Amino acid sequence: MSLNRREMLRLGAAGAAGLILSSAAASQALPGLLTPQASGAGTPPLPRVPAQPQGLIAPGGIDPQLFAKAKAALDQHRIYARDTMAIVDFSKPSNEERFYLVDLLSGNVDAHRVAHGRGSDPDHSGFVERFSNNFGSYASSNGTYTTADYYNGKYGLSMKVRGLDWSNYNAEPRAIVIHNAWYAEDDMIPVHGKLGRSEGCFAMSRKSQDEVMRRLAGGRMIYADKLA
Repeated sequence: MSLNRREMLRLGAAGAAGLILSSAAASQALPGLLTPQASGAGTPPLPRVPAQPQGLIAPGGIDPQLFAKAKAALDQHRIYARDTMAIVDFSKPSNEERFYLVDLLSGNVDAHRVAHGRGSDPDHSGFVERFSNNFGSYASSNGTYTTADYYNGKYGLSMKVRGLDWSNYNAEPRAIVIHNAWYAEDDMIPVHGKLGRSEGCFAMSRKSQDEVMRRLAGGRMIYADKLA
């Protein structure tokens, strides 16, 4: 079939208009399809502690801000075992139950007493005054821990812990562990009004230690801190 000059010009103009419309449509669709690459790919930002709704109550009476920090640490350090974690509120004195075992599936909480390091409480007031990660400080360290191996030591069966933060990375070489101790038994409270002091370890009663080690074994997280 042959086309005269007028028909060829008409078809050419229609084709050009189609190309212009197609190009315009593509330019509108592309921004929705393309996702810009974040700078520093491969280095995810550290999670921020979410703002807590006013009146939020954390499980078991745990301070909501401390609970939020512990949950953020669970994600930041990519803790594999996420059924149970421990939160230690060193804002409270040693005569109070401040070592919380949190069942993340049910929300149930069991609380235990725990001693702090004598380097954290030089006047033996029962309150943590400072933290330290230094060798020879005999102080408690704040931050994120995971549980490690069982071993038999001075206080019998005990459990090692590993520090994951800049504030407690010396925990394992400092021999910071979970163990029981006579000075951390509940009968110290009516006599002295507080527990004795450790050398930085999570020292507790034998009954508490048995439950804590059983439920936290296998690399579960302990988050210890003081908010005030």
